[in-house]
Amino acid sequence: MNDADLCWMPATELAAAVRTGSITPTEIAGVFADRIETINPDLNAYIHFDREQVMADAGALQEEAARGMSAGPLHGVPFSIKGLTTMAGLPLDSSLKPRAGTMGSHDATVVTRLKEAGGLFLGKTNAPEFGYYGGTDSHLYGPTHNPWRRGHTAGGSSGGAAAAVASGLGPLAEGADGAGSVRIPSAMCGVVGFKPSLGRIPHTLLDGRHYTHVFHGPITRTVADAALMFSVMSGPADSDPNSVPDDGVDYASSIEGDIAGWRVAWSPDLGLGYVDPEVVSVCSEAVRAFEALGAVVEEATPDWGNPEEAMWKGLWVPGYSCEYDVLDWKSQRGEVDDQLIEIFAQAETLTAVEIGRAEAFRGRMWDTFSAFMRTYDILVSPTLATPTFPLDRFAPEWLDGQSLQRQLLGWLLTYPFNMTTTPAITVPAGFTRDGRPVGLQIAGRHRADAAVLRAAANYEASRPWSDVKPAL
Repeated sequence: MNDADLCWMPATELAAAVRTGSITPTEIAGVFADRIETINPDLNAYIHFDREQVMADAGALQEEAARGMSAGPLHGVPFSIKGLTTMAGLPLDSSLKPRAGTMGSHDATVVTRLKEAGGLFLGKTNAPEFGYYGGTDSHLYGPTHNPWRRGHTAGGSSGGAAAAVASGLGPLAEGADGAGSVRIPSAMCGVVGFKPSLGRIPHTLLDGRHYTHVFHGPITRTVADAALMFSVMSGPADSDPNSVPDDGVDYASSIEGDIAGWRVAWSPDLGLGYVDPEVVSVCSEAVRAFEALGAVVEEATPDWGNPEEAMWKGLWVPGYSCEYDVLDWKSQRGEVDDQLIEIFAQAETLTAVEIGRAEAFRGRMWDTFSAFMRTYDILVSPTLATPTFPLDRFAPEWLDGQSLQRQLLGWLLTYPFNMTTTPAITVPAGFTRDGRPVGLQIAGRHRADAAVLRAAANYEASRPWSDVKPAL
């Protein structure tokens, strides 16, 4: 096996190789460290990488392996952590230039679990300021480039994580998803991104704020790797009052079994508006795989109206208002994105009546979606209304001149499932004619995480993608 092959091995295979002794954690660490040092300066996926510490940690894991000890299912397998997720003694600046030098005081629960499973921490990945939009750029760290098209966005807010996985800079990456921030970059970078149900993975985000629309999730190249990482990160914890008891499901093996006879709803736009016709075409063709797998596919869309304003006024702006006192935002022009400053300005004028109306809409939306999913096992759609676009654009061209709300949410088909708190995964559907990745989103019923993973695994087996790599 050469070094290049090792960098593209799934986590499941790396873990098996370490268990059999055919490869050592230090060999793994050396190869990935070399690749990060070679590719990351141009890609800008990692914002913190300490080769010496990585090699030391790998040495400790290797000593355990030599003594016949295993820390867990990820022993020696590399993983990365999003820059916005807290880790003790490592940068926790929220990608904000005015907060440069701020360090985390403790490890998030997900970090602890990945380490306790034997995972090898590689570094922290890039994200936009406070993770506020679906791209990855900041005054502090600069932009992350899309591995498939330099000069184009990797998506966000977990853009560094998705770009790293897509570039062979680590098989497992932790992301966080408040309106699609795991699925957006995964779709744009041609990898797998899974947002689980509320409470499956306990979170320790933004100094412990306990939102019901924000989720940790795995970003990987294969569905099996996503299931493995999810199985390690999931389970109840005191760090999150929304966490739910263990349901006894082995998610790593839940992907086994077929989906013959399943009822699949296919929606080209989720009723949210314009979707690039080429994206619809790629996804429409991809959905035919479910018919070949024995499922019954029917075009259908939940009649939930337009949830964009409710997302904005009920979750997005109120969520950021929790950070209102972090800085004097009005004085930060030139140091912080103008669009983020505008969000805080809107928080000053948002009324309790508007928030209440948005919450009422969210409740009705849940009722509609719950009733809709009694008929279907999964709901399939494009993940985004657009493939990747140039880094110098804040949003797709068709949203030019529209409100900040529209520019942030108007090209996403991801946020409805943050509002319903239900599971959704993006998997590669194919490419546009000019070679930009397109994602297919698979959503499920309340807490039907295992079903969503199983459907994704069946689709992957029908149309495998992991051997297709960007020419870096």
